[in-house]
Amino acid sequence: MINSVRFSIIENDLNREEQERNEEYGDEEDRKSISSEGSGEGIKISYTSKTQPRDYDGHLMEITELELSLHSLTNADEIETCIVSNTQFDFQSTEQLNVALMFAVWHRNFSYASKLLRMNADANVTDIKGRSALHYACIFGSATFVKLLFHHRALVNVWDIEKTVTPLHYAAISGSEECVRLLIARGAEVNSGIDRRSPLHYAVQKNAIKCVELLLANGANPNPPKITIESPLHIAVEMGFSECLKALLDAGADVSTRMGNKRNTALHLAAEDDFSDCVKHLLEAGASVNARNIDEQTPLHVACLSQSFETLELLLKHGADVNLVYRDGRTALHASIVKESSSWDCTRMLLDRKADVNKADDFGYTPLHIAALNEFSSCAYMLIEYGADIIARTNGGVSALSFIVRRTPEVIPKYFAKLDSSIKVNEHEIGDVDCEIKLDFRCLVPNHERGETELLLAFIEVGQKRILKHPLAETFLFLKWRRIRKYFLFSLFYHSLYVLLFTIYAMQVFVNHCQKGNCNEETYVQAIAIIGYIVLFMNFSLMAKEIFQAAHGFVVYVRYWENWLQWMIIFGVFLSSYPQGEKLKDLSTIDTWQFNVAGIVIFFVWLELMMLVGRFPIFGLYVQMFTKVAVNFSKFLLAYCCLLIAFALSFCILFSNYAPFESVPLSILKTIVMMIGELEFEDVFFTNDGDQDQPVLHPITAHIMFLAFVILVTVILMNLLVGLAVSDIQGLQASAGLNRLTRQAELVARLEGLLFSKLLKKAPSKVLKFFRREALLRTSRYNLQLGIKPNDPREKRIPKDIMASIYKLVAERRDRNQSMRRKRNNRNINLFKESFDEVIYRQPTLHRNQTWRQRTISDQPPSRDTSSFGARRSTNDIPMVNIRNQLKEVETKLDVLMKRIDELSNSISKK
Repeated sequence: MINSVRFSIIENDLNREEQERNEEYGDEEDRKSISSEGSGEGIKISYTSKTQPRDYDGHLMEITELELSLHSLTNADEIETCIVSNTQFDFQSTEQLNVALMFAVWHRNFSYASKLLRMNADANVTDIKGRSALHYACIFGSATFVKLLFHHRALVNVWDIEKTVTPLHYAAISGSEECVRLLIARGAEVNSGIDRRSPLHYAVQKNAIKCVELLLANGANPNPPKITIESPLHIAVEMGFSECLKALLDAGADVSTRMGNKRNTALHLAAEDDFSDCVKHLLEAGASVNARNIDEQTPLHVACLSQSFETLELLLKHGADVNLVYRDGRTALHASIVKESSSWDCTRMLLDRKADVNKADDFGYTPLHIAALNEFSSCAYMLIEYGADIIARTNGGVSALSFIVRRTPEVIPKYFAKLDSSIKVNEHEIGDVDCEIKLDFRCLVPNHERGETELLLAFIEVGQKRILKHPLAETFLFLKWRRIRKYFLFSLFYHSLYVLLFTIYAMQVFVNHCQKGNCNEETYVQAIAIIGYIVLFMNFSLMAKEIFQAAHGFVVYVRYWENWLQWMIIFGVFLSSYPQGEKLKDLSTIDTWQFNVAGIVIFFVWLELMMLVGRFPIFGLYVQMFTKVAVNFSKFLLAYCCLLIAFALSFCILFSNYAPFESVPLSILKTIVMMIGELEFEDVFFTNDGDQDQPVLHPITAHIMFLAFVILVTVILMNLLVGLAVSDIQGLQASAGLNRLTRQAELVARLEGLLFSKLLKKAPSKVLKFFRREALLRTSRYNLQLGIKPNDPREKRIPKDIMASIYKLVAERRDRNQSMRRKRNNRNINLFKESFDEVIYRQPTLHRNQTWRQRTISDQPPSRDTSSFGARRSTNDIPMVNIRNQLKEVETKLDVLMKRIDELSNSISKK
C-alpha cells in the first residue's frame, strides 16, 4: 500500500524546485530561501538549511582585481618597486607621476604621495576601471589620504567606468565614519546609485552603525525606488544587524517593502533566520504579521519551516493567524513538522494557540499524515493527544493510521496505553462493594462527523485487530451492537421473507403445479401470480438498496463478491418469476430456459441467506469456516487440475466402452466424483452388455492407471485436502473470539455507514434524528461514558466476561503502580541511608562488605599520639552504632509493613 501512496504523491507533482536568478547579477544563482520549501521526497516537508547572505561588496573589494588594474598602468612594476623601497624614481613625464601617486596611495606611503602631489601629480588620476586615487584612499578608510587629496582639489563625486561606485561607496564599505564625514562635507551625493546600491546599502552590509546614522542624518534614503532590489532594511534583517535595523526604522524605512521575485518582506527574512531582535523591531514598527509572499506564505509559515522558535513565539504574541493556508493548502502546523529535533516545541506552541490539528491540505494530508510519513513518532503522538484524527484519509484513501503503523509503529502501544487510561476507578478501592469503574469511550470516537466505529474499522484495515480485545473497545462494541442490531434483524427478516416467498413461487410454478396436471386452475394460478408480484416488488426494493450501497461507496462495494452474487440473484429472479403474456394464465407453457434459471437462482438465494446469517456474530464463525475451506479447496483444485485432467483424458481413452467416459467433459466430471471414493470398480472393469460381459479394452494399462488414480488422488490428495480443512478450522477456532469481534465491528460499521450516508442528507430531518437517537452512543443515556460496579451482583448492563476483563485490567494496573511505588520508596530509603552515612562519617558510603569500624579507622587521619586516637575513636563509636541500629530496625519494620500490604491486596483481588 505504501508504494501506491508514493506513486500517488508523485502524481500530485509536489516536487517543486524553484531556481531563481538575481536580476542585477545575472551570472549568480539567487539564494534559495526556505520559503520556497523545496520538498525532498513526495509529500514530505523537508527542512532547508540556511545559507549565508551574499557578500554584496565582494566584487568591489577584490584585491586581485584592484592590483591588476594598477599593474596595467605604464611602468607600473618599476614605479611600485621604488615606492615600496621608498627610493627615488626618475620621472620622465606627468603620466609616471600620476601612476606613482596611485601606487603611493595603494601602499599607503603618505610622504611619497605628498611629494608627488607637490610635483604636480594629478589628484584625480584614475586606473583603467575609472577608479581615482580618492577611491583607493577610501578603500582603506584612510582619512589622512582623503584630506591630502582634497587639499589638492580631488573630485568627490567621481564614478568608475561602470557607474557602480563613488568614493563614498568605498568609504561605506570600509566602515570609516571619518572618511564618510569628510566626503559628505565636500558635497558627496549620499544617494548616489540608489537605483542599484547606495552607500547606505554597503554601510549596513558592513554593520557600520556610525556610518549608517551619519548617512541617514545627511539625507540618505532608506527606501530604494525599485522593488526588485533589496533595500538596506532587507540587508540589515538578512544579516541580523538589529542596531542598523533600528536606525533604518527610526529614519522611516518602509517595513512593507517586498524584495525580488519571491516578494518577501523584511519580516519574512527575519523569521527565516530566527533573528528575534529584528523581528521585535519590525513588529514594533508596524510590520504586518500576516503579510504574504509569492507562495502565499506568512512570516509564521516561514518561521515554522525554519524552526525559528523565538520568532514563532513573538509572531503568535502579536496576533499571527495560525490557521492561514499557503501553497497546496498547508497551514503553519504542516510547516512546523520538518525536523524531529525541533518540531516538538514549534508544533506544541501552535497547538496551544488552537491551531486546527485536523486541517488537510489540497491532497488530503493532515499534520498527522506528515508527522507519520516523516517518522516523527513523538510529534505524531503529541498531535493525537491534541485531538488529531488518526482515521483521516488523503485524497487517495490512505489513513493516517496506515502511515503510523508502517512508519512509526512505536505510537501504537502508546495509543493502547491511552485506552488503558480511559478506564478509571472512582472514589472507592477496587475491592470495595461500592467500587465504580468509569469507562470513557471518547478516545474511540475521534471525529463525530463520521460513524462511531470508523476507528475500530481502520485498525482492522491495517492489521491491528487486537485492539478489539481491549476491554474498552470490547465494551464499546457490545453497546454499539445492542443499539444497532435491530436494523440488522430487520434486514435479516426481510431477506428471509424474500427467500421464502420466492421458494414457494418457484416450487409451485416449476415443480408441483405442472407435475400434478392442474396448470389451468384459475384460483391456483391467481394465488401463484400474487406471490410472484410480491416477489417482484421485493426484488425491486433489493435492487434499490444495492444501488444505494453502490452509490454510497462504489470502490468498496465492488470488492465484495457477495454484492455481485446479489445482482445475479436480482436479475435471475426477474427472469424466472415473470412469465410474459398468456403464460400468466397458462403456466404450463413456461419456456425451458426459465427452468434452468430458476434452478440456479433458488440455489443462490439460499446461499445468500446463509451468508447473511453468517454476519450475525453468533453464527459467523461457522459460516467463516465454510467460506475458508471452500476458498482453499478451490485453490487446491486449481493447483492439481492438471493431474485430474490427465487422469480424465487417460480414462476417456482406456474406458471408452464405459458410458461415463464416452466424452471428455463427462470423463472430467466422473474423475472429480471418483475423488471422494465413488470408484465403481466392478462397473468399470466388468461392464455388462445385455447378458454378455464386456471385457476391458486395455486391461493391463487400465488397471495400472486406475491403481495410480486410487493412490495419487483418492488416498493422497483427499487426505491432504482433509488435513488442510482441519488446519483451517483449527486456526479459525483458535482466533474465534477475535474473529467474532472483527465481524461484529465490520457489520456495525456497514450498517452505520448506510444509516448516515451522505446520500441521506436530504432525507426528512425527523428520520435522521431517529437514526441518530437510536443508533449512536453519544445520543444515548451513556453519552460515550459508562460507569459500572463490578462487585455488585445487580450489574447486568455488560456481560460478565467483559466485566472480568475490565476488573483484571484495573487490578493489574494497581499492582503495577504499587510495585513501582515500593521500588521508589526503597530507592529513597537507600538514598537517605547513603546521605546519612556521608553526613555522619563525612565520607561517601563505601562498599557494603566493609564494616563500619573498618571504615571509621580507615577514614581517620594518621596521628602520632596513638592513645589519643584510640580515645577519640571510643567516644565516637557509641552514638554512631546506636543510630545505625535504629535505621536497621526502621528498615525491617518497613519491609514487614510492605509485605502485609501486599498480602492484603492479593486477598482483596482474589475476593
